[in-house]
This record gives sequence, structure tokens and C-alpha cells, in this order.
Amino acid sequence: MIIDIHGHYTTAPKALEEWRNRQIASLKEPALAPLVSELKISDDELRETIEQNQLRLMKERGADLTIFSPRASFMAHHIGNFETSATWAAICNELCFRVAQLFPDHFIGAAMLPQSPGVDPKSCIAELEKCVKEYGFVGINLNPDPSGGHWTSPALTDRHWYPIYEKMVEYDIPAMIHVSTSCNACFHTTGAHYINADTTAFMQLLAGDLFKDFPTLKFVIPHGGGAAPYHWGRYRGLAQELKKPLLEEHLLNNIFFDTCVYHQPGIDLLTDVIPVRNVLFASEMIGAVRGIDPQTGHYYDDTKRYIEAAELSAEERHLIYEGNARRVYSRLDAALTAQGR
Repeated sequence: MIIDIHGHYTTAPKALEEWRNRQIASLKEPALAPLVSELKISDDELRETIEQNQLRLMKERGADLTIFSPRASFMAHHIGNFETSATWAAICNELCFRVAQLFPDHFIGAAMLPQSPGVDPKSCIAELEKCVKEYGFVGINLNPDPSGGHWTSPALTDRHWYPIYEKMVEYDIPAMIHVSTSCNACFHTTGAHYINADTTAFMQLLAGDLFKDFPTLKFVIPHGGGAAPYHWGRYRGLAQELKKPLLEEHLLNNIFFDTCVYHQPGIDLLTDVIPVRNVLFASEMIGAVRGIDPQTGHYYDDTKRYIEAAELSAEERHLIYEGNARRVYSRLDAALTAQGR
């Protein structure tokens, strides 16, 4: 199988964005607050948005299954308060669940959490539990910066985050470290804020000892791990200066990187520097980079082409495409096994 671990519902029906705009407007005019029941999206509308977009491209490019979560830039945890985020997360997660129900062979869910700046992460537990227990989701997206580019939250190694980590360990689910929209004009959302966050998360984990408390905790750092693979020598040296173990021992039993890197030299570097057992296939297609590369004539986010062209053995490709995903996402493996796959 070819499993894409990084998919977002970026093509949701327009009614979702319209409802969200009304919710945001109601923060200044409470009388304008929309009811959840006012959002009407039919199964046929969901089918149309998926069949014409994600599913069509999956079939064209040769992917079998996508781990599907709400649109990252729409999470916008900095907007409103916890109640705002809780309502919005519940709506977005339910849509991903419905997609997975409509296309069970091709999609399985991962949850957006109802995070809010300054709010105890314990407030996210109810939504996390619902998504795992009732929806069958196999992972979560964890935003290390709910402030939207101002970084007001403690580092990921701080006990502030432990309530979420405890649930992750209990359910054996990984978290993809994924920020949302930047409201700081200095940081372009997808070109700077996302990559900054990936790199920052890696360095926070390097500088701490989180995995001594949670030896089975698993994180996926997307977008190829930000700057980490490219500057691997820098991080090895910093770990040495900080009196940490070698990175293979200190981090690589718990941290994994995806292949959302949109050119061949980047994938070649990723698979050369990072052990293949720590690399998971992903595309984040119909996401941040949607165009065609004039140098190749192919879509930038058609990442399977890069894996096929990389100097990898058949066994290594199998690990990247399927084996690692089933190992890191144990609930995904259980769901696939139940389907006879």
C-alpha cells in the first residue's frame, strides 16, 4: 500500500467557510452567532468535493489511503476563546469523519484539537477522546503555537502539555506537530511559519528530555522536518554541547519526518540524512503548493515521483510508503488489518 499520512480537507464545501466567517463576526456582534445546526452539508456535497479533488489525484498518482484531518490554516486557534475553538474543531472533525465513512477504503481521520492561547491543554481531552473512541481517528494534530505566530505557549517539553501526552500514550496515537495561520505579518503562513514551527519543535525536543518521561510518545514533524535534516550537523553538535545522547538515541525512537518536500534534491537529502525507518510518505496535496513545476512539468506536491526517483531499495520504499506508517500509527494498522489489508 501507499499511505499518505498528511492530508487536509482543503476542499471542503463553501458553506463551511461561510459558517466560520459568521462565527468570527459574532465575536464582535454576539447576536450574529450561527447555530451549529445551521451548517448544512450533504453527503453528496462531500462526495463531490472529494471525488473531484483528493480522490481523483490519489488515483492518478497511485496513493491508496490518506490520513485526513481538518484544514490546518483554518484551525486558527488564536481566534476567539476556547468555546470558539471547541465548536469549530467539533464541526471540522465531524466532516473528516463523514468523509472517512463515505470513502472507508481511502480515508481515515486525524483530529484537530480545540486549542486556545493560554488555556490548559486538558480542555482538549474531550474532543480527542471522542475522535479516537467514536470516530476511529488514528492521530491528532498538535499546534505548538496557538497564538498564531507569537509563540506565547511553553516549549513542547514543558509539563503544560503533559495532559495531551498522557492521552497519546494511553491511546497509542502520534501527534503531527502542525501550526495554523500566522497572524504575525513577519511570518508568511506556509512559507515561514510552518517551517519555523517544524524546526522550533525539533530544537525544543532536542534541548529537553521529554522522552524520558514518555518513552513511547510519537511525534511526526511535517514538511520534511523543517530545517532539521538540512542542518543535521548543527543539531548533532548542539546535542553534544548540551550533553545529550546521540540524536539516534535521544530523538529518533520518537520523532518521525514526512515527505512533504517539493523537489527531488530535498527528498534525496532527507532520505540520505535521516534513517529510512523515520521517514513516512506524505504529500499534503491540494495544500500549500498547488502549482506545476516548470522544470519537471509535474505538480510540486506529487511526492511519490520523488520517492520513486530516489536511490532507495525496494525494502526502503516499502517502509516509507507503508511499513513505517503502520508502525507509527498503530490504530491505522489495526483498522487496515480489520479490513484485510
